[in-house]
Amino acid sequence: MIKNIVFDFGGVFVDWNPHYLYDAYFGDVEKVNWFLANICTMEWNGELDENKSFEQGVEELSAKYPEWAKEIAMYNEGWYQMVSQEPIPGMYEYVKELKERGYKIYGLSNWNADKFKLVRHVFPVFDLLDAMVISGEEKVIKPKPGIYNILLSRYNLVPSESVFIDDNLNNIKGAQAVGMHGIQFTNKEALVGPLEALLQEK
Repeated sequence: MIKNIVFDFGGVFVDWNPHYLYDAYFGDVEKVNWFLANICTMEWNGELDENKSFEQGVEELSAKYPEWAKEIAMYNEGWYQMVSQEPIPGMYEYVKELKERGYKIYGLSNWNADKFKLVRHVFPVFDLLDAMVISGEEKVIKPKPGIYNILLSRYNLVPSESVFIDDNLNNIKGAQAVGMHGIQFTNKEALVGPLEALLQEK
């Protein structure tokens, strides 16, 4: 029986996308795709989410690619422009409903600790959570097993009684590896069916 519902943030609650910052700057989506695949990569972003300050990350990457120093610095200076001010549709209402139905609601997100402070009080959905674990505070990121185990042990959650919802399939597999259920998120409408079916299992 599921008692605990655990949500990722980016792509589930909050629409974060570097294209919001760089598309207008480059004026060419293909150039942005190349830049994000080769310079400011998701692997590099993961280092920022895990334990590295943006200042250090920008300095190191700029030293490696000095010809892109301006654009790399934008990743820090213009970071907030990567965050849509519109939440993921329907998620606040659905999370509120789940909480009212008696489920414990948690957050588990890869997010730089300093940058998360910029959005923590902007989106009301965060106020619905019973607790949250942020990678930048714990110095470990999904899908490494350590971050899931921090959540489980800190809040005394039974893995088989917990379901994790994330837009990244690798992160879902990480949750399943420690015994949690997992559902990959695309949008609220597609989430409801699989989640409700799981919640009805005894």
